[in-house]
Amino acid sequence: MADRIEGTGTRWAVLAVLTVAATLGFGALAVPSAALFAGLVVATVVALAGWGPRAVPRRASTAGQAVIGVVIGLLARPEMLGAVAAEWLPVLLISLGTLLASMAAGLVMGLQRGMSPLTGMLAQTAGGASGLVAMSHELGGDERIVSVVQYLRVGLVTVTMPVVAIAFYGAAHAGTAGPPTGGPSAPWWVGVLLLVACTAVGAPLARALHVPAGALLGPMVLAAALSMSGLGMSGLVVGASVPTLLVDVAYAVIGWQAGLKFTREALATVVRVLPLATALILAVIAVCAGLGLLLSWTTGMTPLEGYLATTPGGIYAVLATAISSGVDVTSVVAVQVLRVLLMLLVAPLLARIVGRRG
Repeated sequence: MADRIEGTGTRWAVLAVLTVAATLGFGALAVPSAALFAGLVVATVVALAGWGPRAVPRRASTAGQAVIGVVIGLLARPEMLGAVAAEWLPVLLISLGTLLASMAAGLVMGLQRGMSPLTGMLAQTAGGASGLVAMSHELGGDERIVSVVQYLRVGLVTVTMPVVAIAFYGAAHAGTAGPPTGGPSAPWWVGVLLLVACTAVGAPLARALHVPAGALLGPMVLAAALSMSGLGMSGLVVGASVPTLLVDVAYAVIGWQAGLKFTREALATVVRVLPLATALILAVIAVCAGLGLLLSWTTGMTPLEGYLATTPGGIYAVLATAISSGVDVTSVVAVQVLRVLLMLLVAPLLARIVGRRG
């Protein structure tokens, strides 16, 4: 079969068609970041079968990172500043506690044979799964393991969150994962202009400043700054979003980047680390639930709001559960988004430290 798929163009066409089909299937099942997961799964299968292209071109990978950076940056909203301003210290400290807990789990995971501490840390770090997968190669981690474990975490969080919210926090109804809806929206071309501007300015600036993973972090920081600035407060930026088609293409490219590098040996390594990875993810979820109680005691949030605010991932599932449960959605999402931004900004620094010691 591999001999019949000749030519780079044909291989890319096969990969693209299969990814579109898989994205539609995973989307119907409400899988978070369906295009990224579909790209990862399809690229892994075609790579192992010998049907796929060699690798994703560097320019495509850089463009995909920039899109994901802008998407994450635009999650920041002006009203989020007010939601956490009065209680910024406990929010910051507990967000750092979540970071330390997930980082510690990653270092434990990195003790396994065939796994570096850096890869373990990137795989287990809670928050911004798509961003961490996108930057893992540039930071020196094994993006294959990082991508599988990160989306295992998102899946476990998404599945367990409604059950925990109802069973332990008395939520009347818990929603399922899905993208945020409602609220003001801007024309599609505003999102495209923001994407172009943030990429054209943020990426070169980050490169000039020697920022690790600058293709993602530069546009992300610039998009967040614009969203939280006077432009955001005036309504020119709030409601803007990158068109879904561009986001899905970027997600698919990042998934391909990891999946096309799979070999049978790499697949065996991933399968071998999954039991410990799963146990560590569940342990981090439990620790974060404890930090959520601490957050509720120190800020006046309800225990359910504290739990949702500190859940390690699955922000769209958090949003759906918060809306359906009738809690303070703005405060919950504010803590989640600020934690994601903090995680992605701190991750490169921690990666350098762990990489040197490793």
